[in-house]
Amino acid sequence: MIRNLIFGLLTILLLSCGSNRTSARLSKQEEEAAKERYLYAQSDAIFDQYKKKNENVANSFTVDYIGKYKNIAIDKMVEYNIPASITLAQGILESGNGLSTLAKKSNNHFGIKCHSGWKGKKVYHDDDKRNECFRKYANPEGSFNDHSLFLTSRGRYEFLFDLNPDDYKGWAKGLKKAGYATDRKYPKKLISFIENFELYQYDALVLDEKGYKRMSNNTSIADHKSKASYIVVIKGDTLYSIARNNNLSVADLKRMNDLNSNQISIGQKLIVSE
Repeated sequence: MIRNLIFGLLTILLLSCGSNRTSARLSKQEEEAAKERYLYAQSDAIFDQYKKKNENVANSFTVDYIGKYKNIAIDKMVEYNIPASITLAQGILESGNGLSTLAKKSNNHFGIKCHSGWKGKKVYHDDDKRNECFRKYANPEGSFNDHSLFLTSRGRYEFLFDLNPDDYKGWAKGLKKAGYATDRKYPKKLISFIENFELYQYDALVLDEKGYKRMSNNTSIADHKSKASYIVVIKGDTLYSIARNNNLSVADLKRMNDLNSNQISIGQKLIVSE
C-alpha cells in the first residue's frame, strides 16, 4: 500500500514537471512570435517613412525589392547574425532588383551555383563560363536561406562573424576579400545601396532589444495581438492558427483578405479585424 502510494506521488510529480516544461516552451514560442511580429511592424514603419521621404528620388524597382524582402532579411539576421543590410544589398545587386532571369525563373537571388553536393533543381546559364549550373528554388525565401547557409558553413567567411553585427562596411569589404565576388568595386556597390536606401536601419532594428522590451513592458502578448488590425505571417503560421488566435473563423479570415485558397506565405500581411 505504501509502495503504491509513493509510486502514485512520484507519477504526479513527474507529470507536473513535464507540464511545466511544456508550458514554458509554449510561452517561449509565443514570446518569439510576438517579437517577430514587432520587428515586422517596425520594419514596415521604417520602410513607409523612407518611401514618403524619398518618393521623388528613389529607384522604384529597388524600393519595391526592399519592401518585398526586408522581413526575410531581418529573419536571417536574427537566425544567423548576418546583417540584414548586407543580405538586402547583395540581393538587390545580384538579382538586379529581382528582375534578372535567374531570379524571376529560378528564384535564385544571389547567383549561387550548384557546387558539389547540391541535390536540388538546377538551371544552366552563361556566367564566368558557358552553360554553368545554378541552383533553382521553389520560392525566393529558399534562396535567402541558402545564402545564409552558404556564408555560415564555409570557413573562408568565418572571420566576418567576428565583426560587429552592424558593421556593414566591414562585411562588404570582407565578402570581396573572401572571394564572394570578383568585381573589385563589389564592396563600394553594396555600401552605396545600404547608404542610399538606408538599409542600415534594419540592422539597428534587430539590435534594438530595448525597443522590444519597452513594447513588452507596456503591452502583453495577447494585447499586442488583439490591438493589431493586421498581422504579418511568420514561420509556422496557418490560416487556422491565425484565425483561432484572433477569434475568427477561417472562412471569415479568407473573406476579409480576399483569399481564394488556404495558401499563405511568410511576410504576407493579413487583416484580422474590420
